[in-house]
Amino acid sequence: MEYFAVSLLNGLSYGLLLFMLSSGLTLIFSMMGVLNFAHASFYMLGAYIGYSVSEVAGFWPGLLIAPLVVGGLGALFQRFLLRRVHAFGHVPELLITFGLSYLIVEVVQLIWGRSAVDYRKPPELDFAAFSIYGTQFPAYRLFLMGVALAMLACLSLVLKKSRLGLIIQAALTHPQTLEALGHNVPRVFMLVFGGGAALAGLAGAVGGAQFVTEPAMAATVGSIVFVVVVVGGLGSVRGAFVASMLIGLLDAFAAGSDRSLADVVHWLGLASEPAGVAEMVLRVRFSQVAAMLPYLLLVLVLVFRPRGLFGVREG
Repeated sequence: MEYFAVSLLNGLSYGLLLFMLSSGLTLIFSMMGVLNFAHASFYMLGAYIGYSVSEVAGFWPGLLIAPLVVGGLGALFQRFLLRRVHAFGHVPELLITFGLSYLIVEVVQLIWGRSAVDYRKPPELDFAAFSIYGTQFPAYRLFLMGVALAMLACLSLVLKKSRLGLIIQAALTHPQTLEALGHNVPRVFMLVFGGGAALAGLAGAVGGAQFVTEPAMAATVGSIVFVVVVVGGLGSVRGAFVASMLIGLLDAFAAGSDRSLADVVHWLGLASEPAGVAEMVLRVRFSQVAAMLPYLLLVLVLVFRPRGLFGVREG
């Protein structure tokens, strides 16, 4: 029971962090059809900006300023660079965001150095919220989970219930009609891209204080974010949330398990005495392959359901 409860809490918190990371990427793709390879770098930039502001004015101003700055930079990138290559198709769009991701990493290393920075949690949240089976659960992790749930609620309300959401969706499907009604469609796309970048910056400002803030953090989370988006379904916010929770729980339960495939075979009543390679495979513990499981899930989804769990756009 202890293993289940602790793994469940860890999985939920990790899954909600993954949703924070993937929500902006999903928003950009669902509204613009652009798969932004620089998204994880925007996340990293948000963490560093949040750290710099917190050193001067405290954590809470940094939490507000970081997404605004990152969102503004994202909007400028879309306005002056991404918009220019849009006419040439999706491949140039992918390549320019790919180049931007490396450019941001190099700029971060020039300004803040190659070592990790001491980005600390706010003192108001630096305590154990509760204890379960002797394991303390930090209050800051509860705060992180709350921010992720608030982000989900706001995205759902804005995209489905507000006039702004209707305008954004109409800009994708009926741009000529929207322009005839007096709306500036290119500006709408600029705001969408900036909004997606701001969500990544917010995730960085929150997650950077929980985890390590270093130049390698973009590469660390970049691949798993794309796994979440593809498994959930390209362009689906609901899919991104479900996939985030699924991957978070899968990782937590596998990482905390001391079981192996041999135990599963025995539990199923298929006990045998394998030898050679088969024996080696069956003796591998789930904790040893926990990092591999999300990518295995990605392969299975691509083979059996290429659109993802809730896909609304073709990749």
